[in-house]
Amino acid sequence: MADGTNRQIFTIPNLLSVFRILLIPLIVWLYCGRRDYPLAAWALVLSGVTDVADGFIARRFHMVSDLGKILDPVADKLTQAAALGCLLTRFPAVGLPLGVMVVKEAVMAVMGLLVIRRTGAVYSAAWHGKLATCVLYAVIFLHVIWYDIPQMMSLLLALAGAGCIVLSLTLYSVQNLRRLRETR
Repeated sequence: MADGTNRQIFTIPNLLSVFRILLIPLIVWLYCGRRDYPLAAWALVLSGVTDVADGFIARRFHMVSDLGKILDPVADKLTQAAALGCLLTRFPAVGLPLGVMVVKEAVMAVMGLLVIRRTGAVYSAAWHGKLATCVLYAVIFLHVIWYDIPQMMSLLLALAGAGCIVLSLTLYSVQNLRRLRETR
């Protein structure tokens, strides 16, 4: 649901989202370049902590902005895609949630632009999107810190992540189609 958010650009939450995007090359370098998995895990934790702080500050101090509603999930998806790409070098099963995520984000980008164009509103993430993000980060983090994760466990985690993404895609699609129908 749209809520009269402001159009500010330089807010602390938006700067934290940009910081998270800037962390991505560091995470990739630590994981793939240096193969320093514990430090890569800490960089992911820092990204996660700043993600939580960004949302808390935005809501608590009334700094929710239309840009932030777009920038925050973009930072999440770029971080997730980069981390899954890194993990794919060691764990083939993570290709499944990565592929499903790419499809979901392509569909959501098109639908989101249509909704914004038709309604003029930018909508915040729903509970199922946040759930999918949390599960996917758990899948990523477990793969980063569990160096010799059994192949079956890797597959089960990948399936859980992909399942949450499919659920979120389905529920967002229903919401967005309803919004598009309501504006006709």
